[in-house]
Amino acid sequence: MTKTAEVSTIGVGGRRLHIARWHAGKRKHRPLLMLNGIGMNLELLGPVARALPEREVICFDMPGTGQSPDPVLPYTIPCMALTTAALLDRLDIEQADILGISWGGALAQQFAFQHRQRTGRLVLAATAAGATMVPSNPAMLAHLADPREYTVERTLRRNLASIYNGGGSGRVSLNAAKAPSPLGFSYQMAAFASWTSLPFLPLLSMPVMVMADEEDQLVPSTNAQFLHNAIPHSRITMFKGGGHLFMLSQRDLFISHLRAFLDEQDDAA
Repeated sequence: MTKTAEVSTIGVGGRRLHIARWHAGKRKHRPLLMLNGIGMNLELLGPVARALPEREVICFDMPGTGQSPDPVLPYTIPCMALTTAALLDRLDIEQADILGISWGGALAQQFAFQHRQRTGRLVLAATAAGATMVPSNPAMLAHLADPREYTVERTLRRNLASIYNGGGSGRVSLNAAKAPSPLGFSYQMAAFASWTSLPFLPLLSMPVMVMADEEDQLVPSTNAQFLHNAIPHSRITMFKGGGHLFMLSQRDLFISHLRAFLDEQDDAA
């Protein structure tokens, strides 16, 4: 981990979640809660958190990912939204800005719908509306459908490099990647496959920024355009050459757009 992150394991909602808090106690801005992609452990987002020293940044491993134990039972995305709210209660955080990346973008949408008063600003990066999404190419889908491709360290790093960064021209360090458990990965896949945000997207009234990369081979950028068109008054920012993990491969540019969007709340105050 990093010297600036506090790590712990917290029991919440019948689950034990491994969490990290960077720059804890910085309350000039609302805390930023980062929700990670499928099978991705929180350490992978350390570079993003460290690039925002002016605010508290929080991330947690989904059940069966990173250092969070396997879930006892399958879960749904609405269920994990309730768990996320309970986690904020435990951390004594009334309201947070939310950054949802890939699978975490689905959870971010659901959380923003279920807990609108607790959501400050919402950033949806490299994500989609769930089962209604425009799919990636068949080869990508075949990889995602096989848990063995993501639950062994060696194949995990290989697939993150070829799929998550697919289309990207910049390199992303995957040294911090840890393989999720087969159960954790399968439950995440099942939760996304049975979920869609389509009915409630027009009801999201908080400020929303949609971000995507034109060369994302895992979640085609058409999905970002769909979210942007469905969410009233949302904005869209397109990247090029960053691949699915453009927030890491083009971190400085990503942070610049992210910070400008989040800081608008303070300018208006």
